[in-house]
Amino acid sequence: MATPTEIQARADAIQWFHSIPLGDGVVTKGLAEKALPESCFPDVSGKSVLDIGAWDGYYSFMAERLGAGRQVALDHYAWGVDFVARGAYWNKCAAEGVLPDQSLDLTDFWQPDLPGRRGFELASEVLGSAVTPLVTDFATTDIEALGTFDVVFYLGVLYHMKEPLTCLERLRAVTGEVAVIETEAVHLQHLEHESLAQFYAGGDLNADFGNWYVPNETGLHAMCRAAGFTSVKTVLGPPLPGPMQPESLPTRLGRKIGKIPRRDHLSAPSVRYRAVVHAFP
Repeated sequence: MATPTEIQARADAIQWFHSIPLGDGVVTKGLAEKALPESCFPDVSGKSVLDIGAWDGYYSFMAERLGAGRQVALDHYAWGVDFVARGAYWNKCAAEGVLPDQSLDLTDFWQPDLPGRRGFELASEVLGSAVTPLVTDFATTDIEALGTFDVVFYLGVLYHMKEPLTCLERLRAVTGEVAVIETEAVHLQHLEHESLAQFYAGGDLNADFGNWYVPNETGLHAMCRAAGFTSVKTVLGPPLPGPMQPESLPTRLGRKIGKIPRRDHLSAPSVRYRAVVHAFP
């Protein structure tokens, strides 16, 4: 049996997205990304769980630890694309001021031996996990054959989708009880009740050519309802507003004579953040 030192050495040879505790003090060295707290998730005990875009399986293994029944970790992009080669190509495109051909992800940059799944496989081995890995693209796979799951995780995926509404419709089709959706979102000061989404191209969002649509909270709710979910609950929303700042004399005068509308509520500054909603069929 491998020692903790040997397991840590094996883990250190892999690029991880999440920091996953593997026991005996062994922890994978993930990126700076912070995992969602368990409070963002519904009770999964005894439930079937589908984790779409699982990558190294952090949330799949979390669901298993919390007593989920059948669990499937679905991915293809993070498992098969050569991010180093693709990154070099993206840098070249950025330097030349052109947009990359993203179809190359599944041709020139695709690695059929799935090196990106090594982290999931190691964690599964060490944890003695029964989570089933499934290599497929959720946006194009046969969802009837995939079936339905009580709880579906759709975490960090939506803003990477060129057709977000279509993907949410597919998500609705495989959701039995609740879908947990986490996405990059935007809060736009004084536009909280408008249904909006920002569109990014050219790597403008986090220097990632694979980022596209960023909704506000109202827009995210509307998209979920349009996709067929009957109700949506915000679990992690925009930042709370700060203290009211004193209004200037011209503003007070303008409000007094009715030329400037009265503020009915405070609004936090415009900011991007990570939203989490629960969407119910």
